[in-house]
Parts: sequence; structure tokens; C-alpha cells
Amino acid sequence: MCNIDGKKDVHIPVLKNEAIKYLNIKKGGYYLDGTIGCAGHTISMLEKVKGDIFVLGVDRDKEVLDIARKNIEQKGYLSKVMLFHSRFSKVFDIIDSLKWPKLDGVLLDLGVSSYQVDTPNRGFSFHLPGPLDMRMDTDDEKSCFDIVNFAPYEELRDIIKEYGQDPMAGRIAKKIVERRRQGSIKTTQELASIVLEAYPLKWRRTAKRHPATRTFQALRIAVNRELDELKEFLSRVLDILKPGARIVIISFHSLEDRIVKHFFKMEQKDCICPPSQMVCTCNHVQRLKILTKKPVVPSDDEIELNKRARSAKLRAAEVL
Repeated sequence: MCNIDGKKDVHIPVLKNEAIKYLNIKKGGYYLDGTIGCAGHTISMLEKVKGDIFVLGVDRDKEVLDIARKNIEQKGYLSKVMLFHSRFSKVFDIIDSLKWPKLDGVLLDLGVSSYQVDTPNRGFSFHLPGPLDMRMDTDDEKSCFDIVNFAPYEELRDIIKEYGQDPMAGRIAKKIVERRRQGSIKTTQELASIVLEAYPLKWRRTAKRHPATRTFQALRIAVNRELDELKEFLSRVLDILKPGARIVIISFHSLEDRIVKHFFKMEQKDCICPPSQMVCTCNHVQRLKILTKKPVVPSDDEIELNKRARSAKLRAAEVL
């Protein structure tokens, strides 16, 4: 959990027990928490072996990283954790600079954190009034405001269609373009109302979720380049892991899960040539053993405790 200056808990680590199980924490080992957030998973890793490991924790959100530092310090583990403000796709240079040996495990808990969603001025939630921001790293130049107000119709439509998988993507993009001609769209609630108007009345009445859910998700993914970030990380991660090391990835979106699933399946093969090719020319060697034939999902009890866990999927693999 994440506690901020004595306030109520605002974050519960998703699939915490399952993540620790599949990481198979070893005393004296070196681990990466590439999305440390409020440090819930990292603290659980340290507690598993009474602090006898070293953890590199990175996050692209400075505010969240400060919270992580306070939480780790409260538990007495700060000397065991190196914290860096960084995208996890850029962590490889950090590891080189630390002169660490190859790692024993990597954990990624993808998606937006509860702290970010529940902080109105970060602009992640349409339930709370706030600016159209959605940047996980507030040092980034482009925010949601820039995409919503300046992206061409075709780009908006494709973002909402591809990343939000919303069948109303064209109607929503058209409505956004029409509205912004009257002046800039500045707030989360403005955007949510525009999306609502774009939905047919019948769909609004029968929708299980707010019609803006998919649009906000799509824009967040686009602003933070989340899928590109994941692909870039996976393309290099095996080079920093020793044999027997574990990779554990928790995703919250079908597109993220598909990328992880495909990467694991490809790296479990000795040959990745097309099936129609008679002779292997790829020289590919199996580097992973998949530990989760199907993704691990939260129990009903966990979902009852933390509604935001309901879409989580955990996949794990071991380096050969």
C-alpha cells in the first residue's frame, strides 16, 4: 500500500502475492522494479527476504518517486534501494553506471497508478475536474491538451480506435474537432462531455462504463507512448538478466498483454522462421521458459478490495 504523509492508503499493489511468488526472490540478489510507483511491490520483495536483496527502482513520475522514497524509508530499507527518475525503457544505462552484475529478476506493473488517477491536477480521470494533462512525467513536452486541440482528425480517430478500441472513434474525433473550433478544450470534464455527446443516446443508456473511459485510456497511452516504451524495454531486457532470472509483467490493457505474450512466445522458440520455410536461417535460440501458460488474474477477493485490479493480467517467464 501507499501512504502519503499519514493520509489514507491510496494504492494497493495488484497481484502482490503472485508477483512475489513468480519472482522467486533470492537472498543477495539484484532486482529491477521498472515501475516502482508507491513501492508496494518493492517493499514486499524486501520483506520476503528481510531486506537481503538490492533493488533498482525507477519511475517516470517524480511525485510518485518521492512517495516511494518515503515509504521505503519508513520500512527501514532505503539503503537497499537505488531510486531513479527515468522511463523503464532507459534503465539500461543506469544499470551500466551502477556496475551491477546481471539481474536476478525484473518486475513491471504497467499502466497508471492510483495516485495519478486520484490527483485531479494530473488530468488522468474524467471523474475529477482537472487540466487535460495525463503526462506520467511532467517534464515531457506534449500533454493530452496538445493532442486533443492540435492533432488532425485522422490522428485522433486512429488513436481512439487503436488504443481505446472504441467503435465510436470516428464520431468522437469528429465531435472533438468540431468543438475545438469554438475554443480550446482545456479540462477533463469538457472532454468527457464531448465524448458523451458523440455516443448515440441508446448506447449511453446501455453502456456499462462511462463512454469516455476508452477515449481517456487511448489518449493516456498516446501521450506517454506506453506501448512503444514496453516494446523498447523488451527488446533489450534479456541482455541484463542472468540464467534463472525471472521476468514478471502485470498489464491492464489487452494491447499491452498481447505484446508481452508475443515476446514470451517468440523467446521460447528455437526457430522463428516462417512455417513455410523448409530450412532454418534465423539462428534464433530459445532464451525463455514461460511459467504462466495462461495469464494470472486477481481473485474475486482482491477485486472486491481493489476494483482497479479487475483488468490485471500477470505473465511470468524464466531466463534459460
